[in-house]
Amino acid sequence: MRRLFISFLVLFVCVKTFSQTDSKEIQNKVDLFDKYIQTSMPLWKTTGLSVAVVKDGKVIFKKGYGITNIDKPQPFTTSTISFCASTTKAMTAACIGMLVDEGKIKWDDKLKEILPGFRLYDPYVSDEITIRDLLRHNAGLGNGDRLWLFGYSSEEIVRRMRYMKPAYSVRSSFIYQNLMYVVAGEVIKKVSGMPWNEFITKRIFQPLGMSHTYTKFTEAKNESSVATPHFLYGDTVVKTIEAINFGGYDPAGSVVSCIDDITKWMQFLQDSAIVNGKRLIRAETFSEFFKPQSLVTKAEFYPTQEKTHPHWTTYGFGWFQQDYRGRMFQFHTGSLDGAVAIFGFLPEEKFSIYVFSNLDHTEIRHALMWKATDLWCFNDNSRDWSTELFSLYKERRDSARIKEKEREAKRVMGTKPSLPVAGYTGKFTNEIYGDADIIINGNDLTIKFPNKVSLSLKHWNYDVFRAYYNYDWYGKTWVTFSQSSEGKISQFEYDGAVYRKKE
Repeated sequence: MRRLFISFLVLFVCVKTFSQTDSKEIQNKVDLFDKYIQTSMPLWKTTGLSVAVVKDGKVIFKKGYGITNIDKPQPFTTSTISFCASTTKAMTAACIGMLVDEGKIKWDDKLKEILPGFRLYDPYVSDEITIRDLLRHNAGLGNGDRLWLFGYSSEEIVRRMRYMKPAYSVRSSFIYQNLMYVVAGEVIKKVSGMPWNEFITKRIFQPLGMSHTYTKFTEAKNESSVATPHFLYGDTVVKTIEAINFGGYDPAGSVVSCIDDITKWMQFLQDSAIVNGKRLIRAETFSEFFKPQSLVTKAEFYPTQEKTHPHWTTYGFGWFQQDYRGRMFQFHTGSLDGAVAIFGFLPEEKFSIYVFSNLDHTEIRHALMWKATDLWCFNDNSRDWSTELFSLYKERRDSARIKEKEREAKRVMGTKPSLPVAGYTGKFTNEIYGDADIIINGNDLTIKFPNKVSLSLKHWNYDVFRAYYNYDWYGKTWVTFSQSSEGKISQFEYDGAVYRKKE
């Protein structure tokens, strides 16, 4: 008996010692990561952010930094409402998965059987596209984001998609875009009898206890802490910017939440879609989200690939995928005007990290994701991801500026427009993006698009004009006019879209 007691005592001491050591190790990593975030923020000029790390189903790191609004400084906390943006896509895919579980749809059902009126430019693609294709960005469409920038409803976006010429053959390549997730929202509405916003609220947010998560930013107006979007002008000047009322892009990126709530979504995914002991998505359906569904080209993957050196890059259902240090890594960014998010998930290690920020395209999000992954999954604190990625993105910005200056240097001086200013005015239309009015504004021309988007034109050379957005964080572009055989303006082109003069 004495020997048994001594053995038990030794075991107890060992367990307690291991527990204390483990606790100290966790706290050490928490302190290291906390300090790293604080030292990284000034480099990126990041105004505010919140971060959560979940390991083995437990929230081991959760904290807010900086401020919500530089004009009215308040702390950015874990309860600050922020933009999930395109990390919404994984949530929409989960909704589709629930309908698959119920037998109402199958992944490879033809879309025409569910939405008979849906058409794309190519009749063959219209007939062959499946539910699976809606979620993996390989149906042949290019980027059509101006449809929701111009404020069109989801129904109108879906109708106008039929005029978009394919950018590549169906399933032969990959171009990331938002429109097919809008169509997925219409599938949810048709099959479930509930609009996407109701379905995701009742089937995901409420069961998970995400009481501070909303499908639109305007729904969070009564929350005490809400992030204000910011933009970095040049390399030094940060300003608040207007939150634009976009059109019906919701299933692709409209969810807003806070770190306190998003940790529940992170834990749900780590526990294979189980909450409070109840499985909300069948295991075989859940696993489908994280399988490679399409190959991602180098041009369409993140610039961080230059530092992570993946051997392969793919896309699941709402997840970019790559190999990292012998593991399959799942992640997705979210980007809207003045706000970003990132969700990194390493299922094999039961590890995930989520970052919100209120500064446009602050790539500190990638740096923190990879830093946390190294720290908690590989016990490695050797790499300064923030400095490396800051240099990478700075090189890309500098390169873009050089190319811009090279184009501007080719300007032909001394030319003038072919016609008097009034000759360029009138009503124009594009079958995809709708109408545009060109008016005289002072001595210059202004193009007015739907949803209060406009371009102010300054003559460049011949019939080419430099165009400046009224939302100045969109920067500038080019507008080129063409004449008919009668010497009248017949059309203009900007960013690949041709607008023809209306009779």
